[in-house]
Amino acid sequence: MIDAENITKSYFTGTPNELTVLKNVNFHVEKGEFVAVVGASGSGKSTLMNILGALDKPTSGGYALDGEPLEKLSDNQLSAIRNRKIGFVFQNFNLIPRVTALKNVELPLFYMGVGGAERERKSRELLELVEMADRAKHVPNELSGGQKQRVAIARSLANDPAIILADEPTGALDSKTGLMVMDIFTRINRDGRTIVLITHNPELARMAGRVITLSDGEIISDERVKGGAIA
Repeated sequence: MIDAENITKSYFTGTPNELTVLKNVNFHVEKGEFVAVVGASGSGKSTLMNILGALDKPTSGGYALDGEPLEKLSDNQLSAIRNRKIGFVFQNFNLIPRVTALKNVELPLFYMGVGGAERERKSRELLELVEMADRAKHVPNELSGGQKQRVAIARSLANDPAIILADEPTGALDSKTGLMVMDIFTRINRDGRTIVLITHNPELARMAGRVITLSDGEIISDERVKGGAIA
């Protein structure tokens, strides 16, 4: 699902203050894996996630998603890849505040041109999957943090993505709610969905089947987790 070959990302390239954030990063993720990426602040986690999510390009190296090389694609082509193949989950939920949970989940389907009746049917199914069907008509400010994140997870599944990228999805939640959200990711993974998750929490990371640790832009460990998610 992911092939990252010698990914390097630098800013201010060629200038005296050039900053290299990722250094020859190599790893591969198979279809159906659940991978957690951990590391201290400044280790390169978010930069890596932006590249994996087709939000940024590496300075050098190759990146292919689901067999399709991305590093030479145009911005419009990358946008199409994001809409078609990637589901995003963010720390701060990124829900539209004035519309209901149901309408938030429908949004990716609307942009894909799916008709109203089918959008509603599929969105209700996804809210049922994350145990939020009874909150379908609530707007975000009527939901708790954990409920908002469950809606965001449902929305990330709306376009039937090849992969879900989750950037600190439990960072704004208390520990109990964070475990609940991780349990939802585990169930989704067991249904065959590929997930790459960034977290600063080692305990939550070990709920995945594999943990990649970054330090100063380099992978320092890549381990399978006994008892973690089943890929």
